Amino acid sequence: MYIVTGGAGFIGSNLVKALNGRGITDIMVVDDLKDGTKFRNLADCDIVDYLDRHDFLARIQAGTDFGRVEAVIHEGACSSTTEWDGEFVMNNNFEYTKALLHWCQARAAAFIYASSASVYGMGPDFREERACERPLNMYAYSKFQFDQYLRHHRAGLTSQVAGLRYFNVYGPREQHKGGMASVAYHFHHQILKDGRVRLFEGTDGYGPGEQLRDFIHVDDTVAVKLWLLDHPGVSGIFNVGTGRAQSFNDVARAVVAYHGGGEIEYIPFPEHLKGRYQSYTQADISALRGAGYDQAIMSVEQGVPKYLDWLTKRDA
Repeated sequence: MYIVTGGAGFIGSNLVKALNGRGITDIMVVDDLKDGTKFRNLADCDIVDYLDRHDFLARIQAGTDFGRVEAVIHEGACSSTTEWDGEFVMNNNFEYTKALLHWCQARAAAFIYASSASVYGMGPDFREERACERPLNMYAYSKFQFDQYLRHHRAGLTSQVAGLRYFNVYGPREQHKGGMASVAYHFHHQILKDGRVRLFEGTDGYGPGEQLRDFIHVDDTVAVKLWLLDHPGVSGIFNVGTGRAQSFNDVARAVVAYHGGGEIEYIPFPEHLKGRYQSYTQADISALRGAGYDQAIMSVEQGVPKYLDWLTKRDA
């Protein structure tokens, strides 16, 4: 059996669908469906069981045996970067992940978990090294602190453990995220609504729309996880990005080109984001490549049209 926490969410549901593509349906999804609209992410997936995350954690803490578990892929978390209830965030992200780590170790199951590129704060260096890590909010701190916990216990690990620091992920099954969905998603719907996309004016020395991020298609994040499952001897903390920063203008131009036209409008940079905005991110993926991952990773020009094809078919 495979257990996917956060399995009704964005990245988790794409992984479930990819496992189905391999003929694997012996999957338990764990999530919180208070937002019932997330069920749509699983409607075309095949799983054997679903558990609410509170029920699942209680069973884990009680030492429940679910039978043979090949791997736990842990995508579930409180991902709000504006949540300042530290007790809540640490319980949901740090303590939960610790419990799963030790449960997997006791059963020789692989454990692949979502860390976050947010641990790097404002950068400017994005390497999996302590000197580069400067979390700026509780969400980032909770992810950083578990990575630190893993580092302290790495010598005693008996089965695979891999932490994945996602950069700016976009792609299918993110619609439930609303305002937190990717810029590709929002640009697509802006074009459909009024024929124009809206980007921020320049900031931090960057021109209008020229702020740079490492945008990665969700299929590439899934490909990394599948590769890790195929290579159980690989453990560690890895950046998951393209390794190449691209501008918001690049994303906008890809959306405009897909639709065959449209305008790009620049709007004033919000005052509340000044000094708190990542104007540049770029994953150093040398550790992932060094571990043996050699698959090609889509650029914005490749990934955005693929995503918009999916959105267009879904809307139809």
